[in-house]
Amino acid sequence: MMLSGELFVQEGLISEDQLKLALDKQRELGSGEPIARVLVEMGYINERDRVRCLGKIWGVPFIDVHDCVPQSEAVSVISPQLAKKFRAIPIERQDNKLLVAMANPLDIFVIDELRLTTGLEIEPMIAIEEDLSNALHTYYKLDVNVSDALAGVMKDFGTQDLELNRNEEEELSEDELREMGEDAPIIRLANLIIGQGVSDKASDIHLEPYKNGMRVRYRVDGVMMDGMKLPRKVVAPLTSRMKIMSDMDIAEKRVPQDNRISAIVGGKEYDFRVSTLPMVHGEKIVMRVLDKSGINVGLSKLGFLDNNLKQIEDMCAKSYGIILVTGPTGSGKSTTLYSILNKINTGQNNIITIEDPVEYELDGINQCGVNVRAGMTFAAGLRAMLRQDPDVIMVGEMRDNETATIAMEAALTGHLVLSTLHTNDAPGAATRLIDMDVEPFLISSSLVCVLAQRLVRQICSHCKEAYTAPREMLLRYGFPLPEGLAHDSIAEITLFKGAGCDHCKHTGYKGRTGVHELMVLSDDMRDCILERAPSHVLRNLATSNGMRTLQMDAVAKILMGLTTVDEVLRVLYS
Repeated sequence: MMLSGELFVQEGLISEDQLKLALDKQRELGSGEPIARVLVEMGYINERDRVRCLGKIWGVPFIDVHDCVPQSEAVSVISPQLAKKFRAIPIERQDNKLLVAMANPLDIFVIDELRLTTGLEIEPMIAIEEDLSNALHTYYKLDVNVSDALAGVMKDFGTQDLELNRNEEEELSEDELREMGEDAPIIRLANLIIGQGVSDKASDIHLEPYKNGMRVRYRVDGVMMDGMKLPRKVVAPLTSRMKIMSDMDIAEKRVPQDNRISAIVGGKEYDFRVSTLPMVHGEKIVMRVLDKSGINVGLSKLGFLDNNLKQIEDMCAKSYGIILVTGPTGSGKSTTLYSILNKINTGQNNIITIEDPVEYELDGINQCGVNVRAGMTFAAGLRAMLRQDPDVIMVGEMRDNETATIAMEAALTGHLVLSTLHTNDAPGAATRLIDMDVEPFLISSSLVCVLAQRLVRQICSHCKEAYTAPREMLLRYGFPLPEGLAHDSIAEITLFKGAGCDHCKHTGYKGRTGVHELMVLSDDMRDCILERAPSHVLRNLATSNGMRTLQMDAVAKILMGLTTVDEVLRVLYS
């Protein structure tokens, strides 16, 4: 049975206009692509919504394998070989019945085979295929142990004479470097490093040469984690391999280079932005991992509290003005902007973006990249975009007075403008723009809201546990207490932490969520900007108007059990 797009409209997941756009896209593809798949590719729904609605059509219950822990008794009923063969995870045993999560719960051949093998009645449930793969690795240990795989690769190296000193590495010709980079053991090692990064959901992979070898590290949930340590003899060939993959000049070792790789890892499409930097003992390589499916995130999935979510959705509905997202590098600004674009991309407006670089391609949105050498700067691109009849404009970053001024003027002439700025908090955005010599009247007239944000690690749902702590602990760290805890009669509060388990690699954290500060401009705040008032005056006005500061938002998420005191101290108070 085909999954009709009308069901997604009935569920409130998409609008009628978005369904029409998806049907047009489906006709363009002309390959019989299911409408549900098209909606996922266009970012209108996520994979979870698709699978849940598919289960509703089939009359099969949906189970979120990511958030449930199968009974050990149930797991032992099905052998690892069968689980891998059928991509099935037993969840619970109920007397003579076994609940099994499957990607295709209508496969009667698999159900019959499991019934015959286990001697139990099988009750199938539908689950997301990627979650099933992750669960197979977790509960049946089907993945290759990284240290064993590395040992196997290094054993192959043992048969080759690759031991070179630093001077010999410098004298290798381009042909020699290319030949070394295309050896089978080196290819396997490079693939192992990248595969491990993707498996750990790392945002960056670091290859760092030092005197006696090379260290591989991964940034997972914003924190650097140690990976492998490699001997000196693999540094030159591994560096060459990474350069070959990203189409760089392998003979050039004295200047930085950057490029990108597109690859399919584990059945999913990824982009890797690769950057090299000459160091004392070789070239350091950093690969930014861009999961193309990970950007289709709705605003409701970014960790907004209800009040902030309603306000930001109201701001997105405006037809003109400028919305700024601020925060340091790696705070999720781009994800928030893309989520806003996905929300307002109804097909009835012309959306154009200029980015440096274009990280993710979005259907139905016109995107262009900065090319400074060719004269395509943010300012030049923005000027050209204004002649393209846009309704919504997204500027990747406001870096200079010219770009900011043009963007502000565009916001005053009937365009909704989205952009980012590097400031510590929301009230500091106006001060930063004035420091860039943008006229205060432009700022006060065009700015509609500023969203400051950070990313904090979430407590692992599999090993989360509660504990009591004295209320004074929050006061001692300078946390603002909500009204319910402000009374002196409350001596203890309930907090949460992760004990550490296999799911989170014994860190106690799994995934990240946003902490937000949303400043919506009022008339008295606009007057303050005109008078060039300092940011603390704007902050006082904003909080008196109901703005929750980053610290207030973080405390709410600590008390909700989403994150920990230590994590908030690390991110907000460092």
